Amino acid sequence: MPKHLPPLRRPALALLALAMLAAPARADVAQVVSDHALPGYARLTAATAALAAEPGCDPNRLRPLYHKAFDAWLAVAHLRLGPVEDEGRVLAIAFWPDPKGLGQKAQAALLAAADPAVLAPDRMREQSVAARGLFGLERLLYPAAPLTGDYACALIHANAADLARMAAEIEAGWHDGFAAALTAPGPGGRYLTETEARQALLTALVTGLEFNADQRLGRPLGTFDKPRPERAEARASGRSLRDVQLSLLALRQFAQKLLPQSPQTQAAFDKALTAADRLQDPTLAGVADPQNRLKIEILAQDIHAIRDAVLAEMAPALGVSVGFNAADGD
Repeated sequence: MPKHLPPLRRPALALLALAMLAAPARADVAQVVSDHALPGYARLTAATAALAAEPGCDPNRLRPLYHKAFDAWLAVAHLRLGPVEDEGRVLAIAFWPDPKGLGQKAQAALLAAADPAVLAPDRMREQSVAARGLFGLERLLYPAAPLTGDYACALIHANAADLARMAAEIEAGWHDGFAAALTAPGPGGRYLTETEARQALLTALVTGLEFNADQRLGRPLGTFDKPRPERAEARASGRSLRDVQLSLLALRQFAQKLLPQSPQTQAAFDKALTAADRLQDPTLAGVADPQNRLKIEILAQDIHAIRDAVLAEMAPALGVSVGFNAADGD
């Protein structure tokens, strides 16, 4: 693991979990918005702004800022609704999985053209979503082959600025209407009833869990005969397992805010987080080793067990079912 990315282990993991679980006695849609979504997006705006404000291109300075921005994204990445969906922002922030390597191809074309005009903010936002965002920056900050020249540095700054712009726009969108749409549904609004708002949030919770099990773990797992460690998310930057851990912590807080009295769900989260903590496999390279592979498969099963607990315990208590989500079919 890169030295700028300290391992997310107990007691640090335990302390972070306790902090994220702090909650008022009564919770539901309003508490999800006020205590989970809005603070999360504020942190994302601040982290991406700090990354964009770094003047140089020294990897030793940029990489820690990059990881802070990625960490902040994972705290809200499951909230695939509202402003993050507008203008394709969710894909432009995190275009993954990318099975056809579209990001690498689009970014290579940008580097080959070396057109300074493309880096202007109004032009950068028009570039392929596959070449932008966190994974566009990962390829630039952790390149497979050394990047040289001023243009690569300029592309890093243009990409970081574009990422910060999107984060600020998403946060503004929540404050300028979407938070109210969730917390005060009614005729003419995006959600007609509180039940619809709860359903949207429950769907986001379930879809976020499935993304961890089926994509973040499932893609590198591949099959027993053909494991695919190269498919792990953020493998180049050494944070594949960290992404799962942080996402699970964020999803647990999300679930706790939505329904604080959900002991089966919280116990399932505890089990999965413990399993993740024991892996000690930052890039999930262990999928190629039978013994370590079993541990990763068990973690995927534990995450599916969280989903099952959510559906069995939380859905009936909230009076809702799971509906369509923007991530369906990814």
